[in-house]
Amino acid sequence: MGHPCLRCGACCAYFRVAFHWSETDAFIGGMVPPALTEKLDPHRVSMRVTDAARSRCVALQGTVGKAASCGIYAQRPSVCRDVVPAWEFGAASAQCDKARIGHGMKPLTAADWLDPGVVPQSA
Repeated sequence: MGHPCLRCGACCAYFRVAFHWSETDAFIGGMVPPALTEKLDPHRVSMRVTDAARSRCVALQGTVGKAASCGIYAQRPSVCRDVVPAWEFGAASAQCDKARIGHGMKPLTAADWLDPGVVPQSA
């Protein structure tokens, strides 16, 4: 069964992914590929396509709700690193629930982490 996020991808296709431009500047330690972003204002950029009515991050690979992964996982922005899947650390996540419901999926439950192949992170 694997990690629930690898069967989901809803957050990557629901929210605008906006963050400080410095995360795209390799000279100062940024890792996000600049070609995958667009300027929002003098201080922020967003992942391309996440500002559209039907948001879907340009780095999202696969099919939401079936098999999904991030094409730049090791280089993803801080806002993506901060997303906590519901019940991974033993608590609900309104952000995760909202994205899943927005894609017609049920929110995750603690039982979704009972797969022997999935080891939840400790808090």
